[in-house]
Amino acid sequence: MKLAALVAMTASAVAVWLLAPGRSTHQQRNPFWKLNIAHRGLHTKDKSVPENSLAAFEAAEQAGYGIELDVQLSNDGTVVVFHDDALMRVCGQKGRVRSFTFEQLNKMSLCGTEQTIPSLQQVLNHLQGKAPLVVELKSGNKNIELCQKTLELMRTYSGAWCVESFDPRIVAWFRKNAPDVLRGQLADCPQSFKEWGPMAAMIMGHLLGNCIARPQFVAWGHGKKTLSVRFCEKMGAMKMRWTVRPEDERKDLEGEYDGIIFEYEIPQTRYH
Repeated sequence: MKLAALVAMTASAVAVWLLAPGRSTHQQRNPFWKLNIAHRGLHTKDKSVPENSLAAFEAAEQAGYGIELDVQLSNDGTVVVFHDDALMRVCGQKGRVRSFTFEQLNKMSLCGTEQTIPSLQQVLNHLQGKAPLVVELKSGNKNIELCQKTLELMRTYSGAWCVESFDPRIVAWFRKNAPDVLRGQLADCPQSFKEWGPMAAMIMGHLLGNCIARPQFVAWGHGKKTLSVRFCEKMGAMKMRWTVRPEDERKDLEGEYDGIIFEYEIPQTRYH
């Protein structure tokens, strides 16, 4: 065998090992297939129904949508539903989520409304299994604790649910500890992760964490897809898209993606 051919075969084998997704079953995929999923619940642009609130989740459930939500830990180890690391943008409060107890967080107004920061347990109790959930785990200094507690809570939910994260170590934890749970890798083009540093940007933009995480779906943002992402999709990864808004070309996206996470619009429940 010529050296060039050997090198090419080796490079191909390495690429497959690095980028190959995990296999998902029809049972895992079906609840989310061609489903419109309300990003942080069905919140409104004027913030009268704030993101990640019980009101937003109830509105999404009543409209028949799936629901995407974000989880992280409070200071006392409660799994709370909140997107940002800092509280200022949504609550007008200085400090970080992890610096406050749940009792304190649960009293903080979301966007000046009567809605407050809920725990994951409160959300699950409120929805009672009536909507498919996409649970995004935020990366921090207590990833394992967050994964363990989130899994324990989600096991009590009677509806369909899956997990996703930007951090491939979190996705890998679910691969090892809950292989029956559909798991996804959030990603976007490397330029979107510049503030994370060049190494993280390369890993995130090119799905190099797949070698440990083996995500069964890739949730891609607005950036131009890298060759490695397209390669992963060709190998069978389910394709999700975040976050679709009214100005986006929805018909084109519906033709390309298997599930859509949206905000600020009222689409049909599922598409074809």
